Amino acid sequence: MKQTLLTLTLIVSLTIKADEGMWLPQLLNAMNIKDMKKNGLKLTAEQIYSVNKSSLKDAIVQFAGGCTAEIVSNQGLILTNHHCGYSAIAYHSTVEKDYLTKGFWAMNKNEEVYTPNLNATIIQRIEDVTAKVLKGITATSTEAKKDSIIKSNIKILEKEAVTGTHYESFIKPFFYGNEYYLFVVETFKDVRMVGAPPSAIGKFGGETDNWMWPRHNADFSVFRIYANKDNKPAEYSADNVPYKPKNVIPISIKGYNQGDFTMVYGFPGRTQEYLSSYAVDMVMNESDPLKVALREKRLNIMNADMLQSDAVRIAYASKYASVANYYKKWKGEMNGLKNYDAVTKKQLFEQQFNEAMSSDPAKKEKYGNLFPQLQKVYAEYRILNKQVDYYSECLMAIDAFNYARFYTTLTNELRKKQKGANNTFETTLAEYKKMGFFKNFNKPTDIKICEAMLNEYIKGVPSSNRPFVLDSFILANNNDAKKMTDFLYSNTNFVDKEKAEAMLNDFEKYTNLYERDPVYYITSAIVKYYSTSVFPQFQYDEREINELQKLYIQGQKEMFKDKKFYPDANSTLRVAYGKVNNYKPKDGVEYKHYTTLDGIMEKYVPNDEEFDVPEKLRDLYAKKDYGPYADKNGKLPVAFTASNHTTGGNSGSPVFNAKGELIGTNFDRNWEGTMSDIMYNPNQCRNIVLDVRYTLFVIDKFAGAGYLLNEMKLVK
Repeated sequence: MKQTLLTLTLIVSLTIKADEGMWLPQLLNAMNIKDMKKNGLKLTAEQIYSVNKSSLKDAIVQFAGGCTAEIVSNQGLILTNHHCGYSAIAYHSTVEKDYLTKGFWAMNKNEEVYTPNLNATIIQRIEDVTAKVLKGITATSTEAKKDSIIKSNIKILEKEAVTGTHYESFIKPFFYGNEYYLFVVETFKDVRMVGAPPSAIGKFGGETDNWMWPRHNADFSVFRIYANKDNKPAEYSADNVPYKPKNVIPISIKGYNQGDFTMVYGFPGRTQEYLSSYAVDMVMNESDPLKVALREKRLNIMNADMLQSDAVRIAYASKYASVANYYKKWKGEMNGLKNYDAVTKKQLFEQQFNEAMSSDPAKKEKYGNLFPQLQKVYAEYRILNKQVDYYSECLMAIDAFNYARFYTTLTNELRKKQKGANNTFETTLAEYKKMGFFKNFNKPTDIKICEAMLNEYIKGVPSSNRPFVLDSFILANNNDAKKMTDFLYSNTNFVDKEKAEAMLNDFEKYTNLYERDPVYYITSAIVKYYSTSVFPQFQYDEREINELQKLYIQGQKEMFKDKKFYPDANSTLRVAYGKVNNYKPKDGVEYKHYTTLDGIMEKYVPNDEEFDVPEKLRDLYAKKDYGPYADKNGKLPVAFTASNHTTGGNSGSPVFNAKGELIGTNFDRNWEGTMSDIMYNPNQCRNIVLDVRYTLFVIDKFAGAGYLLNEMKLVK
């Protein structure tokens, strides 16, 4: 009876939950296509991914390195999220031309604006190179030898893959190094901003609604990829022309129903679905709570100053959004893990793993010490992880320290140059000169952040875990963060634009000046301490954990052969599929799967920072002037939820119906489901999608840029 119950429990816990998974597109035919068709898909695997023929993959773009976009016209027009284009919109905004507040629309191609350092990357092919990467490794190879062989093989394979072409390539590990895949890509460097709604539409609901459902913001922006006359990537030039893609995504304005098949195609950033209970416990009870608390203090300071000044608001807009985004995500993640009783569930699975191997002496020999080793390394790692969190979320959250940190890097490269050693001094210096640090800096705001963060550091980090110079400075000032801050900002050149840029422009001349600067002196000590006393052991533990996780995955695949395993997200191209679906966040509450313009008007608060509604949108609502974008009930749809497994990086991803037609743009997850980066709960995890009909309505009816729709293939 006991064995039968255990078997049943194993079946329940080991089966991939409905709609869970981020699947490699080149493996769909072998792994998922039957299940996808069973759930409603009308496409073949080759229509989704093909090397030899045009397929959907040719219209999927990695945008700005951390988001996704989709090609929707034969003239290189792409849709992504408003928050993905936010840095570009902010870059072009000034107090006089406030595109963040008022929006931006190019009414012809001559008005489209180039944004420096904005790239668009398209996958050409994906290849399994596991055997080639691991060639030369034997059973007796040490870890150092394995690492050396792998790096050498990867370097050779990456070069061979693109020799004689304009393509680029990279190889990434999957399943903690059990598998390796080669990606050949084409990267376009001339990407121009075409349109963005005003923040009152694109960010409607602001941070209050971020990660939440119901949702009512038109989180989209429009860009265009340009190429040279041979349709190949090129640096920005007035002679460049709109890119002609291999594939263009058709757009459906027919809508959807609850239960309809959906597919997300994009570049999810990072998930950790196979972590042990020790890791989940650390994240849920230590790391997430600390980072949330530190970010909350910074956000309160920034927000107060942004409300007082338009110049500060524009300068800090992108920074605030970035800090706030993961603040709320981590908060939802730790709450979701607690509500799901995640640690207990992980412990139960580990018990099942041990029981499954116990009957096989060979497996017991190989995996019997796995969990004791994980427990041991995490006992040390969680202490180091806390130190790293304080470094990144506290000390380096101070802009003056973060800016001075760049000078420490330059100093190290300069020393190499002066000794005649290999160095990157000139290229690094050129990069820092283009950084534009002071465009997004306000000294009074940073002073407040510095005082707050130093105060948190003093309270949270014992003297024995501090850099000696910083600890001495703290003790000399009697643990008084305000006194320390006043001294630093009254005696440094790093918060003065003219002086700091003068030092940067003649870096070698001013060596003695900046090295005597108190902010540089403190920052240099911080960087040296963490780089020598914390990061090496932290990284050593991470490598050890990685090897144990690699073994853990091997064991799962050996013992639970009926389970389909998907690799964790690592910013590579993936497919996720599910269905349009509602959910119940808590007892007595059930959310519908869609929202409409009616909800915007219900939330409308005149002159409110987050919930104001532009007059033109109010007028269109009053007249019910929705054009062809209304649903069958005469309502204008805004957003919907589905059960696709997504994460950061999926922002801007196309959401397809069963026929491969665009029905929306992925832009968020529900707060209760942010835990899906670590554990997927099918009852709570939902991706949030901007209905493409609202996108088209805003472009056409609100912005008056309907000419853009003439480029698109609309399916009615």
